[in-house]
Amino acid sequence: MTNTASLIIGGSSGMGKAVAQILRDKGQNLVLVGRDPTKLETVKSELQQNGSGQIDIHAVDLQNSGQVERFISVIETEKRHISKLINAAGTFKPVAFLDHTHRDFDSYHDLNKSLFFITQAVANNMKEHKGGAIVNIGSMWAKQAIKATPSSAYSMAKAGLHSLTQHLAMELAEFNIRVNAVSPAVVVTPIFGSFIEPDQIEDTLTGGFNDFHPIGRVGRPNDIAEVISFDIRNV
Repeated sequence: MTNTASLIIGGSSGMGKAVAQILRDKGQNLVLVGRDPTKLETVKSELQQNGSGQIDIHAVDLQNSGQVERFISVIETEKRHISKLINAAGTFKPVAFLDHTHRDFDSYHDLNKSLFFITQAVANNMKEHKGGAIVNIGSMWAKQAIKATPSSAYSMAKAGLHSLTQHLAMELAEFNIRVNAVSPAVVVTPIFGSFIEPDQIEDTLTGGFNDFHPIGRVGRPNDIAEVISFDIRNV
């Protein structure tokens, strides 16, 4: 594993952090990207208590083009094989379509632009090393409208991510690069902190959205992480 690494964009919390823990338990080297350097340091310390392998962290605001370009330069000079890429970064704040501002819209689509070009840099690394696996975390909201959580710009961005997944799967297959997406519904993560008090996320989601799901409960980060881990297990 010394010459390979798994890159998790959005690896400091939620589903990204859960994936990091599973890969850490398997002794894989990790590269974690998040916006908050303090959270990244905390997660790194937590992960180092179990498992083995190198952990590198990079504080990158995906809505800051300069920071993104600098990180892409890091990827382009990376000598190791980035064998796995998980695009887990996200933001979510329900806003009625008639009330959306340019800033609201840009918060989602600037993120997609950053993921697009980071993924491009990683795919070039994978091509050079003869293969890899990419998983994008999309959303059920890309395919289904929920009146309780108006999210037109968010859903538009996630639909774009799902479409990108399809195109990359077709284009990159010849380089032995698999590209897939997961499409979660409600998962208890800090992403809801933009409109729910952080200490109330658990009660709010489990109290209001359990019955929304066929299995009778909201998702947990590890539910999604296990699916992702299964998809990338042979890389």
